[in-house]
Amino acid sequence: MSDSGPGGGGYFWCLRHHRVETGDDVCPAQYRLGPYATAGEAERALETVEKRNAEWDAEDARWNGEDR
Repeated sequence: MSDSGPGGGGYFWCLRHHRVETGDDVCPAQYRLGPYATAGEAERALETVEKRNAEWDAEDARWNGEDR
């Protein structure tokens, strides 16, 4: 049994509706994050974005020789 959502397209987090969407019931790409392998990962999409942004900001600071 696959956990990749209907049609194998994965799960998306909709920024407009604040919900997990799958299959044919997804908003346009400009309003969604993903695909994610599970609904749980999609539900945590904003946390994942925040964590990655913090990591990238820290890496940029190191690259630029800034102390953060």
